[in-house]
Amino acid sequence: MRCLIISDVHANLAALETVFRDAGQFDIIWCLGDMVGYGPDPNECISLLREYPHVCLAGNHDWAALGKLDIRTFNGDARAANHWTQSVLTQESYAYLRGLEPQHVEQGYTLVHGSPRQPIWEYILDPLTAELNFSAFKTPVCFVGHTHVPVCFYLPEPSDDHLCEPRSPRYGQLIPLTSGRWIVNPGSVGQPRDGLPYAGYAMLDTENHTLEHRRVEYPVEVTQEKMRAYRLPHRLIERLALGH
Repeated sequence: MRCLIISDVHANLAALETVFRDAGQFDIIWCLGDMVGYGPDPNECISLLREYPHVCLAGNHDWAALGKLDIRTFNGDARAANHWTQSVLTQESYAYLRGLEPQHVEQGYTLVHGSPRQPIWEYILDPLTAELNFSAFKTPVCFVGHTHVPVCFYLPEPSDDHLCEPRSPRYGQLIPLTSGRWIVNPGSVGQPRDGLPYAGYAMLDTENHTLEHRRVEYPVEVTQEKMRAYRLPHRLIERLALGH
């Protein structure tokens, strides 16, 4: 089965549509959360995702839009965008987000938004945090989002004398997931933060147990124009073109 793995769409319809076109043929979508927040098209992104067979998890911005998080922990721009998102969500979109779970096991893979031990909120940004999380899931591979940065953390088995190894993505190359254990972040569709403003995603072949990180350029200006029209925070608009 070919799985399209996405995360952190953040209501960026232009990026999501581009990823779907670029991905080619796939059987199912695994979305690791944060469909909404920051961007101008929350309802449209949810509607588009629901046209495909998919599994979708709850992210921190999804919970914030539902009022399930104390957004005083968000910065001012994120709080402003969250208030706007809450004001435009349709009842159908609200009900969809409310039905999402924070953690899921699918086809022998663990799916979370933040981390296995704190599915909504913890960021896995470094090998130490990754290593502490391997004991929190039982499958060989866990997919995470939240950081908006594509990366793999590899733990050899047996791991007694080994440390977790961070591995940057090599786009267009297949990664075999047949040995050791893995924590994999596909990057962000709608708001990359690694200095490259291209939408990030991954393709997983569950039969051959291979993964491929991908990036694709999308019309950033289309999303930016919508955000300006809705008077969303200036910094959120400008950062899309910078990839941070």
